[in-house]
Amino acid sequence: MILEKPLLLQKYQTVRHCSSDLCADLRVEDYVVQPVMDVSPPKWHLGHTTWFFESFILLPHKKGYREFHPRYSYIFNSYYETVGDRVKRPNRGFLTRPTVEEVYQYRRYVDEQMEAFLEEQEITDEIAGLIAVGLQHEQQHQELLLYDLKYILGNNPLFPVYQPTPNNTELHNGVHHPSKPNYCEVQEGLYEIGHQGHGFCFDNELGRHKVYLQPFQFMDRLVTNEEYLEFMEAGGYAHFAYWLSEGWDWVQVNGMQSPFHWHKIEDQWMYYSLRGGLTPVNLKEPVTHVSFFEADAFARWKGKRLLTEFEWEVACHQRKPDVESGNFMESKNFNPLPRSANNSQFLGDVWEWTESAYRPYPYYQCAEGALGEYNGKFMINQMVLRGGSCATAKDHIRTTYRNFFHPHLQWLFSGIRLAESL
Repeated sequence: MILEKPLLLQKYQTVRHCSSDLCADLRVEDYVVQPVMDVSPPKWHLGHTTWFFESFILLPHKKGYREFHPRYSYIFNSYYETVGDRVKRPNRGFLTRPTVEEVYQYRRYVDEQMEAFLEEQEITDEIAGLIAVGLQHEQQHQELLLYDLKYILGNNPLFPVYQPTPNNTELHNGVHHPSKPNYCEVQEGLYEIGHQGHGFCFDNELGRHKVYLQPFQFMDRLVTNEEYLEFMEAGGYAHFAYWLSEGWDWVQVNGMQSPFHWHKIEDQWMYYSLRGGLTPVNLKEPVTHVSFFEADAFARWKGKRLLTEFEWEVACHQRKPDVESGNFMESKNFNPLPRSANNSQFLGDVWEWTESAYRPYPYYQCAEGALGEYNGKFMINQMVLRGGSCATAKDHIRTTYRNFFHPHLQWLFSGIRLAESL
């Protein structure tokens, strides 16, 4: 589905403003930090998403366009070998220049050029498609920006609050304490998987194909902090039997004892959240910031397993979740919430680890050119997650959306749903 020019311009402005809004409460010092390789400085996110529109839309398609700075492509290119050389990912934190103000000048310049382009020039379906990818790309970086800000602020000994909570009761309105989980059955059969229709999707959601599933059942909500704490207190991190070999090595080498952003202080588990700072762990919230290794080990400890990504998609369709009631970025909670009535938590709150490796679907075709590097070349050594999170834009998620991360990573909003075969 290609948006008409006025709607495309409106969408462009909305998405671009959102990135700036997410940074509105930052201090200059917050923009330049890169504590670890997986975290990019907020300043780099703002520059990279701008570079995308300059490189893929304006330079090839806007007559007479003059790039803002001849070296910004080297600074803000992420992984596109087709485009050229770039600053290596672990070195993004060395970039004290350009300054934060210069990056915002870059954004303003490209936005002015893009808005003029959208108002004055004929927008072909091809160009509209490229712009759609650029907007989806920026929404992905908005989510990564929130992960990275939480890493940066949550590892500061002061545990500064990103945005204060206006009224804690507002954020938890309509939620109740999860009871003993119920399990919902899915019958054995042949099911269709993958995107269909005319709406936007990434190439890794294509092509649609059939899978045969054995009967299984899945938990009707996410695993809570209380349930995960039981695993911890039962010695879950101390018994190799629950862990995959690589996961057990990860636990031992890194001294793992808890999800990320958990801190044991005076015999009490505390948790850092963007809205609340350091507070006691809320036992009723979905557990988050767990790696695939931890999700898999918890499931084994419970005598269950994780869903495959195909089972997840079928189960999600069966439950028919309401996107509008999901806890997404627009809710500005920036944290998963306890389950509300009749909400299966399939969309929003946390990305759910599946036990499926990230591999291409049948009939998958990699796009030509630089955009062909967007997904396909990462289809190795990563696991699929589904469902979106409290840091995902609501209009960015789909039931067919395939997120993917390496199995040891914790800094994303990731969680657990249990399943078992029948």
